[in-house]
Amino acid sequence: MKRYANVNWKGPLTSGSGRIESTQSGALGELPLSFKARFEDETGRAGTNPEELIAAAHASCFSMALAHALAQNGTPAESLDAKAEIELQPKEGGGFEIRGSALTVVGKVPGLDEERFQEIAKGAKENCPVSRALGAINITLDARFA
Repeated sequence: MKRYANVNWKGPLTSGSGRIESTQSGALGELPLSFKARFEDETGRAGTNPEELIAAAHASCFSMALAHALAQNGTPAESLDAKAEIELQPKEGGGFEIRGSALTVVGKVPGLDEERFQEIAKGAKENCPVSRALGAINITLDARFA
């Protein structure tokens, strides 16, 4: 199975701009990319950036892995609210690096105690394909009940 996204960039990094032109599903398209959106605009309103897209991918993958693990445990979730926050920082010698992803999940899981929920969430964090792909960074987890 393969998935794709098409991006077009014009000009140098700091004064150029780009856009996500399309994705295989059609869910993303014509989304602006720029240096400002990635490194200067903390509001997130100047356009998307790779870190935001990684966060979306990580939260999505983790919530799906957790939903599956909970169902296999015989305690399917009523709801899971997951968030991933990607940390991008300057690195020594110049440039930037992604240092971590902080996963947070608040779940409603009838018939399950919170301690077991945290155990299952930890396993989902470790085994979701995006977490594995992000193995070079620190991934934290805060799992709790609503």
